[in-house]
Amino acid sequence: MKDDLKDEHLTSSYTETILPRSQESLSDFVNIIQPASRWGVFSWRELWSYRELIYFLSWRDIKVRYKQTALGALWAIIQPFFTMIVFSVVFGKLGQIPSDGTPYPIFSFTALLPWTLFANSLTTASNSLVSNTNLITKVYFPRIIIPLSTVISGLLDFFIAFVVLLCMMMFYRVLPTTAIILLPFFLLLTIIAALGAALWLSALNVQYRDIRYVIPFLVQFWLFITPIAYPSSLFSEPWRALYGINPMAGVVEGFRWALLGSHAPGPMLTVSIITSVLLFLGGALYFQRMEDTFADVI
Repeated sequence: MKDDLKDEHLTSSYTETILPRSQESLSDFVNIIQPASRWGVFSWRELWSYRELIYFLSWRDIKVRYKQTALGALWAIIQPFFTMIVFSVVFGKLGQIPSDGTPYPIFSFTALLPWTLFANSLTTASNSLVSNTNLITKVYFPRIIIPLSTVISGLLDFFIAFVVLLCMMMFYRVLPTTAIILLPFFLLLTIIAALGAALWLSALNVQYRDIRYVIPFLVQFWLFITPIAYPSSLFSEPWRALYGINPMAGVVEGFRWALLGSHAPGPMLTVSIITSVLLFLGGALYFQRMEDTFADVI
């Protein structure tokens, strides 16, 4: 009997300790998740609070990409390097495409670096929501983290291939210009453009699975309308400035200008910056608009 009374006393004390004494203190124990405005922009503060999740998802994508591969990270070099060889033979030798006074292999490989980052990020991030169905339907987190972490994981491949470019520049005795200090800006512009397009396509891919068949064609088409195998100097003004509507046109010419000292992008870069920002903001708004339906539709 005494033991029963003792257990009852302990239970009462424990209950009284952990339960709030008033309704006002209920917020100290409860975290209420509410949907954001359907046409709002994602919260940077919320993304910062989930920074560890961004890191682990990015690292997971890197490990999965090269898991059980014989060549591993060498694939980050093989893809742009062999594309450079094909372009050098077809466009440089046979087509006699001008390269602004730069050896054609350097000319094309410099452009292929940001393009490969953009194309791979766009392809993988556009399918990232569908690939993470189990994660989306079981736990809450800002859904934009999934395509964002996919784009971030592609930076490792970029830096590996960038080392190869530096070695090629040493071989051809091409020195970078002082504008190389602006290279991080052009890299950031590449990420903004890739993430902006990926937000549109990933959200659409949840609703319409036809998008996954459109993406390879879109990337291939985008490759040939970007000045990778040819210089944008082939266009005269004002058409060269309008060419900047393609956000990767300003990025590619920016890389060449910063590393090789070719023609400055000029007004074309301004147009590309505006296009990239609008693409990103529009993608973020549409993604936020559709985010609360992902778990139901996917």
